Amino acid sequence: MKSKSSIKTKILMYLISFSGIILFFLWFFQILLLNFYYEYETRKTMSYVRKVVYNSYEKENVINILDNLSYRNNICIEIVQNNNLLYTSDAMNRGCLVENNETEIYYKLDFISSGKSAKNYKIKNEILGNQTLVYALKLDDFTYAYMNASLDPIDSTLTILSKQFIFVSIGVLILSILISYYLSRRISKPITIMSENVKKLAKGIYEPFEQVTDVKEISELIDTLNYASKELSKTDELRKDLMANVSHDLKTPLTMIKAYAEMNRDLNIKDKNKIKDNLNVIIEESDRLNLLVNDILELSKNESNIKQLEIEEFDLNLLIKTILKRYDIYKEKEGYNFIYTNNKKIIIKADKSKIEQVIYNLINNAMNYTGKDKTVEIIIKEEKEGIKVLIKDTGKGIDKEKLNNIWEKYYTTNKNYKRNIIGTGLGLPIVKSILEKHKFKYGVESKKGKGTTFYFIVQSKNIIS
Repeated sequence: MKSKSSIKTKILMYLISFSGIILFFLWFFQILLLNFYYEYETRKTMSYVRKVVYNSYEKENVINILDNLSYRNNICIEIVQNNNLLYTSDAMNRGCLVENNETEIYYKLDFISSGKSAKNYKIKNEILGNQTLVYALKLDDFTYAYMNASLDPIDSTLTILSKQFIFVSIGVLILSILISYYLSRRISKPITIMSENVKKLAKGIYEPFEQVTDVKEISELIDTLNYASKELSKTDELRKDLMANVSHDLKTPLTMIKAYAEMNRDLNIKDKNKIKDNLNVIIEESDRLNLLVNDILELSKNESNIKQLEIEEFDLNLLIKTILKRYDIYKEKEGYNFIYTNNKKIIIKADKSKIEQVIYNLINNAMNYTGKDKTVEIIIKEEKEGIKVLIKDTGKGIDKEKLNNIWEKYYTTNKNYKRNIIGTGLGLPIVKSILEKHKFKYGVESKKGKGTTFYFIVQSKNIIS
């Protein structure tokens, strides 16, 4: 495993390393490569000066041109005609070759005897001990120009720069250490605080994360953690409600099953009608218990993606009519009124059994919360996005701020749990998981006193025209 270090140490090391790399490159290019760069620039300048000298030596103001050229470019210039010195700029520049020394005599004789119009030499100035670049130029049959310049930067300047660079390097390193220490504390402090709060979060203590930094990324992370904390708090509360409600739902039928079974055993051995009634209650409660267990298993499968969708083509209109026919018993015994007027064939591609479950659950939900008229209406609408299926009740409606929560497991607008007439309280979460697996849009609209409408949209790509 890699060894771990704190963010303070890492920032410190990164900044010091970065500063070291920058200083290395500066040292390399400004000190070590300075001579090479200086020679390159000197050769370029000498080439330019040579052209100007060649084009200007016959002009009337040639002396002014040469003085200015020599002074501005720090180059020594000599014009020699028939071994007589016509012009020299020695007095203006440092590093010129001393007139009539052996080296000068050598390269001048060599150039004249070569018969070339131009030639350059790189020689050592014996007087100053530095490298000198010499350009020799033939102006006419009797006139020659000699230009030379030192190839070494001025020694005192280079020495000063070197010493200065040492102090600059030390200063930069110290400054980088101070800045990295400040930055590491500034960045690591909020992260350390967040780390402590996250540990509390893991223990179920949902305290808000304070905004203690102006660093954008860390601030966004704090906002994300606050959102996660809020959602985890809601989830934890719903989990507790779920446990309480499931326990209640499991306990009630089990208690009744046990009670009626004991009654049959102890009290009603001779009364066959009583035995039959008690057995019917046991069967009904067993069915209810079975329904609850099946819903819990179904929801678990949907959320864990254990069961994949089985896509097929079917008539949505026929499916709705078939489902409504099974509710005829509620029409006859309890006076429910189901309204559905669509007669158009609607062929869609989806998991038929899952969509059937969605419609069942939405109708059951509407029956539980519809008004005194006990009316449930199913509506089909054609829209740009696809086919919109609406299931509408005429109940009291739901507050706007509570609409998003109704899809949660066992969520009720009243925290005191009340058993539904039909179903187990897990219908809407099952609807949500099925529609999300199909990637169908869904939602709910409600007005206080005017009822609630649940809907889902079968997308156009899933409709067979």
